[in-house]
Amino acid sequence: MKITFMPDTYIVEELKVPQLHDRTYCIFDLEGTGINPAEESVTQFGAMYYKKGESLDSSFTSLVRASKPIPEAVAELTGISNEDMIQAPLFAEAYQAFLEFIGDKVLVTQAGYEYDRPMLKRHCDMNGLLMFSNPVLDTKAMFTYIHPEISEVISTDFLIRYYDLNTDGIHRHNALVDCGVIARIFGHVLNEYQDLALDHFTADEEHIMKRFVIPEMYLAAKNGGEKPDE
Repeated sequence: MKITFMPDTYIVEELKVPQLHDRTYCIFDLEGTGINPAEESVTQFGAMYYKKGESLDSSFTSLVRASKPIPEAVAELTGISNEDMIQAPLFAEAYQAFLEFIGDKVLVTQAGYEYDRPMLKRHCDMNGLLMFSNPVLDTKAMFTYIHPEISEVISTDFLIRYYDLNTDGIHRHNALVDCGVIARIFGHVLNEYQDLALDHFTADEEHIMKRFVIPEMYLAAKNGGEKPDE
């Protein structure tokens, strides 16, 4: 898979996932110390298996010892504190457990092409580890491909509104809880693909996704902040 980033957009190439409706997926999500994947540190892995029309009781979560302090605003948002980091496993240990859980499954994320995947790749490079080679589907890209009429940034909040999902009482910005939200979004996206008689996702350079915007104030301050509205 090849992702090419432009200032405000990106394209995906060299990715094809067939048999969309018949396979077991692994949905994953990360939490971090802030919103810039080029600078922030992973604080939590979350992952869960998903198969359309079935209820699978298999999930994974692990804290990750951050390499920098967690800003107070982020700690309040995620519920992950600097005190939690004291006994949290190092990235290499948590990542190995994550790899064992995902196996060779196709992964699913939301806005992960912009946040989760590049942050993981940077952490792997820093720790001398190989990045996983699993194909990765992003609900943001899948939605964009079938809705060219929509010009908004396809954030998690946008998709929750679009599919009229009730998230009252859910503690979002916990990686495993967010996997559950992504699973609900993914189910709706798959239903739309089925209605369109599409049983595969094939990336191409003709489809352009809008990137989330990191606030200028955050970039200037570089002192933390919320995870982006993915």
